[in-house]
Amino acid sequence: MTDENEGAEQARAAAVAAAKYEKWKENGVLLRAFFYIAGTHLFAGFVWLLFVLGEHAEK
Repeated sequence: MTDENEGAEQARAAAVAAAKYEKWKENGVLLRAFFYIAGTHLFAGFVWLLFVLGEHAEK
């Protein structure tokens, strides 16, 4: 009977570890997406600023 209990405990521990790993990966994806979106907006804002400044430049 103790072998069955140990096997069940190991299975539960593996399930908990897998759940933690998946949550960690999910957080990594969300963080990466945030930085990609923020970086894209910063770059677009910089390009927009170049057009505005070029439009008002003395020629």
